[in-house]
Amino acid sequence: MTSLPDIPLPSSIRSRYVENINGLTMHVLEAGFETRGRPCVLLLHGFPELAFSWRKVMPALAQAGYHVIAPDQRGYGRTTGWSAEYDGELAPFRLTNLVRDALGLVSAFGYRSVAAVIGHDFGSPVAAWCALLRPDVFRAVVMMSAPFAGPPKLPFDTADKPAPRAADDPVHRELAGLPRPRKHYQWYYSIRAANADMMSARQGLRDFLRGYYHHKSANWKDNQPYPLKSWSADELAKLPTYYVMDLAKTMPETVAEEMPSSAEIAANAWLPDAELAFYVSEYARTGFQGGLQWYRCGTSGAFDAELQLWSGKTIDVPSCFIAGRQDWGTYQRAGAVEAMQSSACSAMVGCHLVNGAGHWVQQEQPGEVNRLLLHFLEQTVRVQPS
Repeated sequence: MTSLPDIPLPSSIRSRYVENINGLTMHVLEAGFETRGRPCVLLLHGFPELAFSWRKVMPALAQAGYHVIAPDQRGYGRTTGWSAEYDGELAPFRLTNLVRDALGLVSAFGYRSVAAVIGHDFGSPVAAWCALLRPDVFRAVVMMSAPFAGPPKLPFDTADKPAPRAADDPVHRELAGLPRPRKHYQWYYSIRAANADMMSARQGLRDFLRGYYHHKSANWKDNQPYPLKSWSADELAKLPTYYVMDLAKTMPETVAEEMPSSAEIAANAWLPDAELAFYVSEYARTGFQGGLQWYRCGTSGAFDAELQLWSGKTIDVPSCFIAGRQDWGTYQRAGAVEAMQSSACSAMVGCHLVNGAGHWVQQEQPGEVNRLLLHFLEQTVRVQPS
């Protein structure tokens, strides 16, 4: 790994490796490491991102007195020890094992507990499950861009009226049968061809990622989200094509239709070409399958029974939700953001939508995200036992 190029980071962030973390050698970005005894904050990225996505957040948290740790999660970047063969074992990528990765990492750094775990996109459910399963370690949680509606429910009151057998969700057949046939991106990401589609994108990997990040950002002016009424084909078809795709198209073909102009790319201050180039170089080296395995764990239903062990359990540590106001991710699963606030989290102290941000909220509007995070930490660290 010593031959890999340097990461374009602020001088206050360092890159390092930590061995023997649940079978992984984890690549970690770290800030606030200069003095010992600081409270720790753990940052968990999403797809298709890396620890690098926190580069604009880490210095502010460190400046406020925190030791900030952001790993490349299992399946991503410079972390090694995982295998993403499509026909290989999925179990290492299931949510409970991702929590074990996070727990092992903070323990390796010598922490019995952390002030907060903060997750974005697919890192959001990992952070939520960290707080749900080990509230003694993860004493507060911030979920970003992906609301947490709670653990899957166990069948209830079925002794005399048995529940129907689990079957394929009919919504997928209904989506395919619409006048404009569609498919859900998570199920597309679960097919064998998805990784190859992206790695061999006709427009090239760089333009594919540029188009993908653009399409889901506030820069794409058609991102004007609103709540959906139900998990149904007619409602899901209202989502942009990066979520509910045209049936015959790949993801590279989907985002190519909304490729930003040269002028728009030049004006993009939140992801200039030099920073995009790092994402491109890392995914060119690793591919996307490591991240896609996470989607397959969910769409397969293979680990639902394990997660039902915590059916009805709530997140009882202080919690907060932050997303871009122009992010459809808040509403892509009907009722999730409402369930998060009303039933899944018993101590939610804030739900914030940030103006001028789409899905990549901490990259698009880092100043406001940092303000919200620091305010949340000031509120919660004060009341945590030492």
